[in-house]
Parts: sequence; structure tokens; C-alpha cells
Amino acid sequence: MESIRHTKILVNGINMHVAEIAGDGAAVLFLHGFPELWYTWRHQMLYLSSLGYRTIAPDLRGYGETDAPPSAADYSVLHIVGDLVSLLDALGLDQVFLVGHDWGAYIAWYVCLLRPDRIKALVNMSVVFSPRNPMRKPIESMRAMFGNDYYICRFQQPGEAEEELARVDTALVIKKFLTSRKPGLLRVPKEVGFGGNPNSKITLPSWLSEDDVNYYATSFNRTGFTGGLNYYRAMDLSWELTAPWTGVQIKVPVKFMVGDLDLTYNTPGVKDFIHKGGFNKHVPFLQELVIMEGVAHYINQEKPKEVNQHIYDFIKKF
Repeated sequence: MESIRHTKILVNGINMHVAEIAGDGAAVLFLHGFPELWYTWRHQMLYLSSLGYRTIAPDLRGYGETDAPPSAADYSVLHIVGDLVSLLDALGLDQVFLVGHDWGAYIAWYVCLLRPDRIKALVNMSVVFSPRNPMRKPIESMRAMFGNDYYICRFQQPGEAEEELARVDTALVIKKFLTSRKPGLLRVPKEVGFGGNPNSKITLPSWLSEDDVNYYATSFNRTGFTGGLNYYRAMDLSWELTAPWTGVQIKVPVKFMVGDLDLTYNTPGVKDFIHKGGFNKHVPFLQELVIMEGVAHYINQEKPKEVNQHIYDFIKKF
């Protein structure tokens, strides 16, 4: 880990914290999810840098040591993609390989949709591409399909989820998220709250250490969760702003990976979308699809060696 260099770079009007390992080969840009940081990619950065790649993992807007504008209106996909294009410009990179997970995957789809000229190929994990429905906003659709207790719907009210999470030790919150292996819909009634039982005891799996948990918890203790939650709160705004790209396909080479226990893979309609032609229709350059058995949502941390190899096997072709 001592080989990782940390810098602050001014991008798109904010200061972005960037973790990087130098390399003479092509650059790989990693995008993390919620509630994570650049740190989620530590295994992949070290592995690919050992093969000569230049590996780059920022704390995205709202996370870690990167600036966190207070308004959810500053977290649309146009803002986040703008940050990343500005980052590539600042680093002097015309093109990169892109790797995303969770919200990072969601953003990665939009980077490829809006600026495919900057991406050599994409390896995306957990969150499948979701084509824009021109008839209904995403939060309205989720309320109709999954109810008001669906976690994304519950995240919408500013301050509410933060207040519930604050009732529980931050390290326990991180453990609950990262170790969850329930593949069904995540519904959180208000009487239960996002923090759940503050006295819960969670045994960590072999792939997650107390030091790992403390790295995340220390950061989120300092920043709170609002920055990450604002991505969910800007979903309808992103829908409005991306109207001109309705129906546009993802036109970069893609490898998609997901665990069969991932809650996103088990969301109603997603398996059919992936396996019955919808995914290929919207992502016509999908070259590889990997369903990892017995693996849950945080795939790149749970199975780092396998994920490392999958990424390398794909990007080495370009």
C-alpha cells in the first residue's frame, strides 16, 4: 500500500482526492460505490500496477477527502462525469480503461454514454445499464414497483437516512453494508431504520478486516453519509438532464460481472433484462458476461483474486 500516491487535483470546480500507482502501461480508472471510497479498489490497483498498468482511483464527489457540495442538485450524472473528464484532462490522459462497481458502475455507464471517446473498454460490476424510460422518472417507477420502504425511496428525504444511521456506530453501519448477503429487495421500514439494532454483533468474513472497516468508518465519521446519499437524491434530476440521450446505446467494449447473490442481480426484472436480450440491445458491444456463484454485492472485495484476473484478461486484449 505504500506504493500508492495520494494527491489533490482541482477538477470541475472541486478538489478531488486521487489515489494512484504509477506505471508505464495504459491507465485504468476505478470508480467506487456506496458506502465506499477509493480504498475499495486496493487489491485491483496493486495487482494491475504489478503488471505495468497505471492505476487511478479517486474518492468521487461527496466522498472521503474529495469536496462534498451540500446540495443534492450538484450530484447529477453530468456533474460526476464532468469531474471525471476533467480529471483525465488534468492527468494528461486521452483514454483509459474504466472499471466501476455499484454507483461507480452507474456513473461508468454514463461516462461511456456521454464521452465514449475517452474510454478504451469498460469492466463494470453489479449495476447493469438501465436505459432511460422517457415516460416516468426513476423514483416514481421505484415507488410504484417496490413501495415506499424500498431503500432508494427511503434515501430521498434529506436528513432522514442520516439521522437513522447516526444512531448506530459507523463501523457497525459499514459492516452491515459490506457483509450483507441477502439477495432479495432491500426494504427498510422507518420503524426499523437504516441503522437497525445498535447492539448487533457481526462476524467479519475472511476478505474484510477490522482495519478495512476502520478505514471506511474513520472517513465517514468525518464526512457523514450525505455526499453518497445525494447520488440517490439526484436520480430524478439526472433523468431530466439526460433526456437528449434517450435511446442512445453504449458503444464501447464491455465486460459485465455480478454475483448471483447480489441484491441488484435479484431485483425483479434484472435477470430477464440481462439474459433475454435487453442488455445486449442497449450494450451492443458487450463481449463478456460473468455471473459469479455464491458471491454477493461487494464483488471486488469479496473475490479480489478472481476479479483481478477477470479485469486483466479483458483489458489485455486492447
